[in-house]
Amino acid sequence: MTIRLSRRCFSRGSLVLAIAVMCLAGASNCNAQSCAGVSATTTGSVTWSPQWCQEFNAASPGPPDTTVWSFDLGNSGFGNNEVETYCGPPGIHGNPSQCPGAFSASTSNAYVDGQGHLLIRALNNGGSWTSARMKTQGLENFQYGRIEASIQLPDTTNQGLWPAFWTLGSNIDTTPWPRCGESDILEVWSAAVFGGPGPNGNRSTIHTASTDGNGLQPNGNFSFANGANDTAFHAYGMIWSANMIQYYVDNPANPYYITTASDLSSGDMWPFNLQFFLIMNLAVGGTLGGTPSASTPNPATMMVDYVRQYQPSGTIAAPVLGNPPAITVKAGAATGNSSVFTPGLPSGTSYVYFSCSTNAPKASCSIATNDSLNSHVVNSSASEAVTVTIATATNAVAVPYGTDPRPWLAGLIVAAFIAFLIFALDLRRRTSPPSKGWAMTAVLISAIAIAGCGGGSGSLTTPPSNSGTTPGNYTVTVYAFTESNTSDGTNAHADASVTIPLTVN
Repeated sequence: MTIRLSRRCFSRGSLVLAIAVMCLAGASNCNAQSCAGVSATTTGSVTWSPQWCQEFNAASPGPPDTTVWSFDLGNSGFGNNEVETYCGPPGIHGNPSQCPGAFSASTSNAYVDGQGHLLIRALNNGGSWTSARMKTQGLENFQYGRIEASIQLPDTTNQGLWPAFWTLGSNIDTTPWPRCGESDILEVWSAAVFGGPGPNGNRSTIHTASTDGNGLQPNGNFSFANGANDTAFHAYGMIWSANMIQYYVDNPANPYYITTASDLSSGDMWPFNLQFFLIMNLAVGGTLGGTPSASTPNPATMMVDYVRQYQPSGTIAAPVLGNPPAITVKAGAATGNSSVFTPGLPSGTSYVYFSCSTNAPKASCSIATNDSLNSHVVNSSASEAVTVTIATATNAVAVPYGTDPRPWLAGLIVAAFIAFLIFALDLRRRTSPPSKGWAMTAVLISAIAIAGCGGGSGSLTTPPSNSGTTPGNYTVTVYAFTESNTSDGTNAHADASVTIPLTVN
């Protein structure tokens, strides 16, 4: 999409819950859910083991687990002109006056229903909307892995609702949005507002310092072949690794959108190699939610079956990069400056991100692949090539003597100075007629002028100072990052690398 104004993470409070008070409201909900009973899953040859799970399996209705979830509160609009007032569970410090003072399933904006679900609800009471925004900020941070939630959304056919499942950089208090980074896993709103996905799809994107409110363009769009997001549960997730995020719906082996560090513009920063926290919310109105009306569902319910983080149970086999062809190029040339090779990816290891660097001065390198989702990744299920391209800077060209006025002009100036000295001496001696020095000077000037014009010799000057890529022998290094890479994303921690010889003439 092309329009996103000030983003919803403005004015975020880092509110800490009064956990003791909440436990009195529902003691059975005060223990974080474990991953007991949650099986590992596989995508290709990769086994994903559950590491953090919220299954919402409380035996009876009550508030969410406040040792895991905190809440944003109030009606500040959250940077998007939203109209709802966000409420926390009853008893939480700072809860707005519009929020329920005691727990009741009929009035709560967020509660566990006792049947294995979390319900986030937007309610219209006399024209005033209340809803909930839950987050793990200050309680649980995440870094990499597979983040997934099973969710059934409210009907977003008509304007008014804006449900989302997303993440924000945990350093947001010291590195304000958008530099902290934002990853939108699920974001749905009416098709009547800027062509939103509505009940038949989903939208994903990232927000960085340079992409700001619009997010990285183009956004990731998903459309259901059958069914809709408001009639059944669907698994919305991302596979998150160093320098790469893959978004999927229902099938993690089949992402519909991939974004990488190389997709950002020059000067932008990839913030997604740091820790993030999770957020789920149901906004009303706002930049994308549109104007609520009598046609907006009331109550509107976002039902969550689970939220989980998985990690690969082992290191994914690194790709084999072989011996890519060497590159020999004239400085500044735009052709013949590439090396193409097909890496060997072990079967079932999914996507690998590629980047490169070069030690040639005043030069840069870039990666291009023929993958249909992203031109910086290669899929193990296909034989996809990697093209490494070098951009070098042109060197200045030497100029023939015959066309360069500087040598004979300099000689002429020197000869004129000598002539002036002789003339001055003659005046002092009152020599008449002029001395032989004048004749010698005339011969000298003529000789210098003839030599300066080149005399048809065709010899060259020494080139001016070099402003381009100095000719010589250099290298280009290609780096590969698999989806199990949990490093800081620097080249030193790539899963595989290969050096390509580079000769610049």
